[in-house]
Amino acid sequence: MLGILVQLIISWLLIRFFEKKNLSVLGFAPTKKRLFDFTLFFLVTAACCTSDFIFKMLIGKQQWILNSNLSAKLLLNGIWWNIKSVLFEELIFRGVLLYILMKRMGVSKAILLSSIAFGIYHWFSHGVIGNFGAMTVTFITTGIMGLVYAYGYTKTLSLYVPCAIHLGWNVTRSVIFSDGPIGDQLFVSVKPIPQVTVGYVLGFIAIFLPMLSAIIINAWLLKRKKQVIVN
Repeated sequence: MLGILVQLIISWLLIRFFEKKNLSVLGFAPTKKRLFDFTLFFLVTAACCTSDFIFKMLIGKQQWILNSNLSAKLLLNGIWWNIKSVLFEELIFRGVLLYILMKRMGVSKAILLSSIAFGIYHWFSHGVIGNFGAMTVTFITTGIMGLVYAYGYTKTLSLYVPCAIHLGWNVTRSVIFSDGPIGDQLFVSVKPIPQVTVGYVLGFIAIFLPMLSAIIINAWLLKRKKQVIVN
């Protein structure tokens, strides 16, 4: 949490120096509209991510059971870890730096630069440096998601939407289905995981459709929203 406080202080200094504004450009103040948007985009993204595990069960014959060591503390710690992780990344890639880039370079270039930086960042956070195949897949998948996150901020001038999408995906994957860096959470995969051979079409559906659906649906919802004017 200390790191996030430091980020906020640095963000305030940057926005004051470059734009003579304050942290209100992050759109933190809760309103009915922002809370509704957060709920909507969180649930849509969580549903899309859940489909990934449904496909794994239907196509890959995987099984998920309730964690026998489950506790309220375990779940709360997992959710809190994800909240801190999402806030840390959003303040860097969709925070005041993106706002400054929007003002100096225009919205389209700012979104592109933010998503490229987000993709490169995940080379390090995912530990795939040196593995060209993994680096390519990581850059494309996280970079495209970064496009949606950045579009969400530029469309609403608030971090509520990008945080909702980001958190909806991460919490579903790491807390609900324990497929993340924080260990076993709500549901755990039955071991050993079956080795199933499927055709290209089913393989594509199982691997890419959940993320593609999250990208397309969220982008469509954002496109329909009224643009908040950058002052």
